[in-house]
Amino acid sequence: MRFYDRDNEQQELLRIREMAYKDMSRMTLVIGRRRIGKTMLIKHTFEASGDMLYLFIARKSESELVTTLVENLREQTDMYIPEGMTSFAALLRHLFEQGKHQAFTLVLDEFQEFQNINPSIFSDMQNLWDSYREKTHINLVISGSAYRMMQKIFMDKDEPLFNRADHIIRLQPFRTEVLKQILKDHNPDYTNDDLLALYTITGGVPKYMTWLLDNGCATKEQMYAYVFSENSHFLEEGRTLLVSEFGKNYGTYFSILQEIASGYTAQAQIEQQLGGISVGGHLKTLDETYSVIKKERPILAKPESKTVQYQLNDNFLRFWFRYVEKNRSMIEIQNYAGLLRLAEKDYETYSGKVLERYFRQQLAETQEWREINGWWRNKAIVYKGKTIAAEVDIVALPVEGKRALVAEVKRKKEEYRHELFMLKVDYLKQTDLRHYGVETRLLTLEEM
Repeated sequence: MRFYDRDNEQQELLRIREMAYKDMSRMTLVIGRRRIGKTMLIKHTFEASGDMLYLFIARKSESELVTTLVENLREQTDMYIPEGMTSFAALLRHLFEQGKHQAFTLVLDEFQEFQNINPSIFSDMQNLWDSYREKTHINLVISGSAYRMMQKIFMDKDEPLFNRADHIIRLQPFRTEVLKQILKDHNPDYTNDDLLALYTITGGVPKYMTWLLDNGCATKEQMYAYVFSENSHFLEEGRTLLVSEFGKNYGTYFSILQEIASGYTAQAQIEQQLGGISVGGHLKTLDETYSVIKKERPILAKPESKTVQYQLNDNFLRFWFRYVEKNRSMIEIQNYAGLLRLAEKDYETYSGKVLERYFRQQLAETQEWREINGWWRNKAIVYKGKTIAAEVDIVALPVEGKRALVAEVKRKKEEYRHELFMLKVDYLKQTDLRHYGVETRLLTLEEM
């Protein structure tokens, strides 16, 4: 799959490089979840200039790593690199010395691996950066795939490199319009169900889209058949992403995430599903430390409201925990056909919920709204003599003005019940949205 989008990020990287070359060195972090395209973005932006030095930090002994990095540098540049270096600090000092006389971009990829190689490198780097930054012209770009570790290294006030980064670029999945363009390039006759399946599985993560589309999977049926096949990249991807982050205690975290992906989103529900164990601390860690889940309250709810749901942030992980991890035993006996049938049977139900996420993201991308969420109460409500489920799919509040949007999301128009929806809207007009004018919409596959 060719390189798509990222225009804003490329412009920002080039702007920072110009400042580093003209003024003094700059340090930029490019962070984001694994498979999001950090390395591709960096290389696509800087490779053509001919002054990029790219160093991949592999997990090996420090002396072995430095030997490899020196070899890589000699392949990339005619810059003099002395013999006999065994420490990364010595190599970095040499590069910083060169930065006094020439401007170049230095990329350190998978930077967090120094935590396993030699954590003292972070202190060495702090001292070198503080000493050389103002008298060199190096565009230092640092990226890493272990999101939690990168946050800790550069944003924990007790860490040596705290506050040293001049710029941070947080790379996000592709926007919905980019998803449409990519799918159209691979399948000009795609249906909106094909688009929804692509979003359901990948969430717009570039590498996942590459796995599908480069394998000729551009329809819903092809995508699902590939994901649940023996040679699929997707079946172990969740473990690849999370086990290294969570460490040896990943089992409890996996159980919690599996329950959330299955629709048990309140703490009490999760604890009940797990046999009554307390998971408050685990939920807090998954939210605040790992950023895998987020705590959601109904729109306009007070911060102290107990009406709380937990949702997985990541579309792929929602999908993976719901179908793959939950049915690990089927994979162990190689029953891929059975797993595919199970997922296909559940597709309309599951993708209907994902469609809500799609439309929320699409609305957010317009930048017309200051808040977008659902509205709900823990119990049904009685209004105008009728008992109704206290739940609305989307409520969006404008950046300016007092015109709120209330939307119902259905896969198909024939599933929509107008009288029931308008009863909920009327209730909201009398309560939470009493200070707003209200616009209503029905959002279906046709509106994608």
